[in-house]
Amino acid sequence: MKAREHKGEVWGYLSCASSFCHCKFKGGIGLSVAEKHSVKGTRENIFNSARVRHLVGLRLYRNRYIYLMILPVVVYFILLKYVPMWFLRSAFYDYKLLKGFDSKFVGWKNFERLLSNPNLMNYIGNTLKLNLTALVILFPMPMFFALMLNELRSAKFMKFVQTISYLPHFISLVVVCGMVKELLSTTGPINMLISSLGFEKIQFMSEPAWFDTVYIGSGIWQALGWGTILYLTAMTNIDMGLYEAAEIDGANRLQQIWNITIPAIMNTILVVFILNLAKVMNVFESVFVL
Repeated sequence: MKAREHKGEVWGYLSCASSFCHCKFKGGIGLSVAEKHSVKGTRENIFNSARVRHLVGLRLYRNRYIYLMILPVVVYFILLKYVPMWFLRSAFYDYKLLKGFDSKFVGWKNFERLLSNPNLMNYIGNTLKLNLTALVILFPMPMFFALMLNELRSAKFMKFVQTISYLPHFISLVVVCGMVKELLSTTGPINMLISSLGFEKIQFMSEPAWFDTVYIGSGIWQALGWGTILYLTAMTNIDMGLYEAAEIDGANRLQQIWNITIPAIMNTILVVFILNLAKVMNVFESVFVL
């Protein structure tokens, strides 16, 4: 109770100070120098008071487990997203791994070499083609898979299929690409099956015509199960009474999916589409490993 009273007093001080500033500026009248120092001193006194520090510490201690939960995420973004930005300046050096940033500074020379490359548009075109093709094919696949899982009547079989489909997501990309290479090699099981049927073996990993198919197929294998989680979660929030009413009106399963399920998860579909669209130029890792 005392903590709440102290908290109310502190926020009362803050609201009074902010209201004072707002009233003075609302009519276009600026604060005088003395008033500015007065308000600034009031705020400093409030935030430097032992009572406020005690309340802040109390709140941090009360929510300590929540902060511990978000700590790994914060560390992840700092170490793997923000710290590497410091090394972007290597683009302006003739960077040598052993010398580091003691390498020769070349300014815009690397960018000039890139922009003067006659194959630049070909590189950009191939990147866009891969990503747009993957976006058109990979984006709806988890939704269709989630709709099929949602129609299963056996809960045990549904959990089994979910578990099997989720597993590739937890495997490293390098391992997944290595497995794909082994499966599609000339001595792999797929080519052995083709050969046993009397057909000629296919060089999946060396013929350029097959690369897009291999790339998209490996992406579906790794991301299909994990991508269904959002859709299945959204489907659990649909009122079952809507399906019962539709069934009474004579709607079949396909009509129920089209008129109830898909409109109910439309917001989720848009969010997933925007997230996938944001990664439209990020294909380096999988292409490089394959």
